[in-house]
Amino acid sequence: MTAYRFCRSDDIGLLVDALNRSWPPYFPDEPLMTPAAFKRSIRDLQVWCSSCMVAFAGSDPIGVLIGAKRPSGTLVHRIAVHPDHGRQGHGHHLLTSLSSKLAILGPPRIVAEVPETLAPARGLFGASGYVQEALLTDYVLQRDEQDARDDHDGRFVIPVTVDDLAANGLLEEAHPQVCWERSIETLTARKDDIAGLAVASDERIEACLLYVKPTEILSLRSFVDDGGARLRHLLSRLGPGIFRFPKVHPEEISTELLEILGFRPAGGHLLYTAKARSD
Repeated sequence: MTAYRFCRSDDIGLLVDALNRSWPPYFPDEPLMTPAAFKRSIRDLQVWCSSCMVAFAGSDPIGVLIGAKRPSGTLVHRIAVHPDHGRQGHGHHLLTSLSSKLAILGPPRIVAEVPETLAPARGLFGASGYVQEALLTDYVLQRDEQDARDDHDGRFVIPVTVDDLAANGLLEEAHPQVCWERSIETLTARKDDIAGLAVASDERIEACLLYVKPTEILSLRSFVDDGGARLRHLLSRLGPGIFRFPKVHPEEISTELLEILGFRPAGGHLLYTAKARSD
């Protein structure tokens, strides 16, 4: 007999178990979830146990939905049903149950960032009333030693932190549309792990770069129309290597500018949205 229930803050062990039963069949290369990693997702992504749900067959967890909540909306961070119990409506029930709860408690906006290669997940969200709002593109930049040498042109580069950008009123300005994992809230929560560089004049910061060592770019923004020169200079300070810039919203930074800087698309996620409803 199948049963479903929302979770509480003392259900982290259950949620970890449910994830490790349901998620690995679809993503076998990812590490198993641990209680410590789950607690980090609470800190970094604002995962709420009360927005998470587990499906059971008897006493065994067979499906799970992980929800993260902010005033702007709720993210369906993960949803999975073990393949042995697939195509029985469990995923749809998890989504509609969350929608019914949020229709009462809010916030009404629900989003999901679904890998474009996962056709079954795309079908699930489409059948559950979600609408595709945008394509979030994963970009990759490969820089060699020559790139790093050529781009050093004497501009004044300083280290910056997330707090520095916030104090200068640039953190929100630098993120008009971003994915959940690179939002202002996440950057603030992860600020002790994030490094940054900026091009500065006597009056202001003109361009900035935030990243997590060694290879993931979190924010890339210029406040001067210079054809990407300042951003190129900041990227050169990262040295040679292959750098990821994941889930870039089309309104975050132009495709043309990313191409000028040397970024190339390497897959993506579909941003789905829905409004919570009780029916």
